Amino acid sequence: MPRRGDVRATFGGDRGAAVPEFVMVMVLLVPLVLGIAQVALVLHVRNTATAAASEGARAAAPLGASVDDGVRRTRQIITDSLADGYADDVTAGYAITGGIATTEVVVRTRVPALGLFGPSVPLTVRGHAVRELEP
Repeated sequence: MPRRGDVRATFGGDRGAAVPEFVMVMVLLVPLVLGIAQVALVLHVRNTATAAASEGARAAAPLGASVDDGVRRTRQIITDSLADGYADDVTAGYAITGGIATTEVVVRTRVPALGLFGPSVPLTVRGHAVRELEP
């Protein structure tokens, strides 16, 4: 008969419980961590594409610059920061926004929805800059 204060008598019912507890915690923890990593990947791609589009619009805005300069600059930033596949569909043009002449660069890409592979979701971002005009 176990004596009072005997560690084996107090904790004897918990033997072998570490493995099931570990599995139950990991079933909840792993999808949570992977979900956070996926959101971080999508936000990183979106923010990088937005910054590249804005920089490309600024590159096409000065006198003597063309929309091709903006497309080239945008593609360069995206390929340097992410991967070549994200810079496949980059377009640029001139627009009037609120009565002001602007350049606009549009980046259309797809971001993987499940990790780095698998189905992807479309992402469209735009960058604008005030265009310089001859007086």
